[in-house]
Amino acid sequence: MERYTVFDVETPNMRCDRMSAIGIAVIEDGEIRKEFYSLVDPETWFDAFNVRLTGISEYTVCGAPSFPDLWPEMEPLLSEGILVAHNAVFDLSVLKKCLLGYGIRWKDSVDYLCTVRMGRKLLPGMSHGLDALCGYYGIGLTHHHAMSDCRGCAGILLRYMEDGADVRPFIRKYRLTPAEETK
Repeated sequence: MERYTVFDVETPNMRCDRMSAIGIAVIEDGEIRKEFYSLVDPETWFDAFNVRLTGISEYTVCGAPSFPDLWPEMEPLLSEGILVAHNAVFDLSVLKKCLLGYGIRWKDSVDYLCTVRMGRKLLPGMSHGLDALCGYYGIGLTHHHAMSDCRGCAGILLRYMEDGADVRPFIRKYRLTPAEETK
């Protein structure tokens, strides 16, 4: 079985170019084998909407590491296997903006799976929100908490696979570098 690295980020404001929390769960042999969670000092302002949604504010992240400080811990987890997220393009775009914003060079692109995209094909006719799918599968969720959302997404992926889904047709590639850098 492949290695899947499920991740979820929370953001401090509507610009979605920094993260205020990240959760990572590594799936190997059909089980979550490693987990990582941290608040992140985004070194920017917080929007009231995002604070209400996530419960994370400038006070919550006071003393938390910044993205560059956390990168040495996160990078090994994110570097192996296929990245997975619920509404993956959002989480990948935040990761990309953090990498570019801090001048961190990683990979040109990554393979990924999106559990929303998979759900639309595998479970047509129902809501594909994280809370709806977790409810459908009986997976506990504290929505908009990065680690809980990450575990929920991991549980959904595992259920798709237990039910016989072939993930290979759903694998996509996401570019992490600006197009002009790869010419």
